[in-house]
Amino acid sequence: MKILLTGANGYIGMRLLSQLLEMDHEVVCAVRDENRLSIDKATRKKVKVIEVDFLDEVPSHPIPEDIDAAYYLIHSMTSSITDFDEKEAHAARNFNQYVAATQCQQVIYLSGIVNEEKLSRHLSSRKNVEDILYQGNFHLTVLRAGIIVGSGSSSFEIIRDLSEKLPVMITPKWVLTKSQPIAIRDVIQFLTGVLGNEHTYNQSFDIGGPDVLTYKEMLQQYAKVRGFKNWIFTVPVMTPKLSSYWLYFVTSTSYKLAVNLVDSMKMEVVARDNRLQQILGIQTHSYQEAIDMAFKKIEQNLVISSWKDSIASGQVQEDLEKYIQVPKYGVLKDVQQMQVVDEEKALENIWKIGGETGWYYGSWLWKVRGFLDKLNGGPGLRRGRTHPDKIFPGDALDFWRVLLADKKAKRLLLFAEMRLPGEAWLEFKIDQNKILHQVATFRPKGLKGRLYWYCVLPFHYFIFGGMIRNIAKA
Repeated sequence: MKILLTGANGYIGMRLLSQLLEMDHEVVCAVRDENRLSIDKATRKKVKVIEVDFLDEVPSHPIPEDIDAAYYLIHSMTSSITDFDEKEAHAARNFNQYVAATQCQQVIYLSGIVNEEKLSRHLSSRKNVEDILYQGNFHLTVLRAGIIVGSGSSSFEIIRDLSEKLPVMITPKWVLTKSQPIAIRDVIQFLTGVLGNEHTYNQSFDIGGPDVLTYKEMLQQYAKVRGFKNWIFTVPVMTPKLSSYWLYFVTSTSYKLAVNLVDSMKMEVVARDNRLQQILGIQTHSYQEAIDMAFKKIEQNLVISSWKDSIASGQVQEDLEKYIQVPKYGVLKDVQQMQVVDEEKALENIWKIGGETGWYYGSWLWKVRGFLDKLNGGPGLRRGRTHPDKIFPGDALDFWRVLLADKKAKRLLLFAEMRLPGEAWLEFKIDQNKILHQVATFRPKGLKGRLYWYCVLPFHYFIFGGMIRNIAKA
């Protein structure tokens, strides 16, 4: 089948893409920025990539007419606190217009469980999108999932951060809310299982794992699987805003996502039936099995995708392409150069920078800078990196965003997403004479930006000098 995959560079989209290719489907990936599709060259040769922003008005038709089915994996919850529901509705209406000009027979939409009478704004928006998609001229299949547990998923990473960083927790009462978590492996099975299955046309299904647990029980069971104990005490009052700040500072989530998550965590998300499980003959995994599977992927460095690489996890919400040309005028620079003995080893060091590897010099200073950035509303260092030794354009790298990663040209270009009174780039390049060039470029915004640069200049002298020396070491 020829399949349109929207949100192809998202957490679910990346997992689903590899599975669809394994099943020998022809896949058309719809993304806002082709440069941000984090797939290797071999995979890129197997797919067709088109650039579509479903928030823009529908222009001349970019989607192939001969598609058989489409996956709708678009959402805006991480990009806004105030108007994400309006954006989601607008994108759904535009999607219907795009698909109307194709031969698409089925659209599969991954939504959230919406069984409560009073829904959070997030879940209400999911239901509204579902209603809009039902108006399209195609057969719609809706899968309503609760918390998705898998390596790199936002839910898993939040539970992981809370459990491992806070052995003793004072928690708000929403930790007693019930949910029905589901393993990412099972979600992918459901998504591929309904493809072309006429028994699932024009229907909505709840999907969940076998366990119904409170958030407190999920935190406790995580600790049990990991071999330690945590103590959780619940307080009757903790405002949504305070809860959001609690999640934001303790975990790697963005503040926007934290606000929307807290709003939804007050709602029970429990499946009412397992019709689809019976139709497809799928045996779902328990919550503890899902955690165990996630860590096996992490330990084997096989994490395919992470929610942290979403553009919405950082500060820059626009096209990254505009930043790829590093400015030459009106900027301040720190330029370092060093002869490299072992070119391959130096390049390997560059490609491992950030995350668990760190920044090669002054680790405690980087941590302090990350903490200050977090206090100021930035991402800090907690996003880390998805792969220990692979980098793709668009990836999050601590409080940087990868603009260009060309191993053949021996060049890595990063753009700062930390809170700054200006814009910053960090570039590494090895030239044909085996000289490593390390250039930090800062374009200040007014007097405040210039004062900032000169205040941190003494630290740059040590940090950037030590960094290039350790990267160049064989």
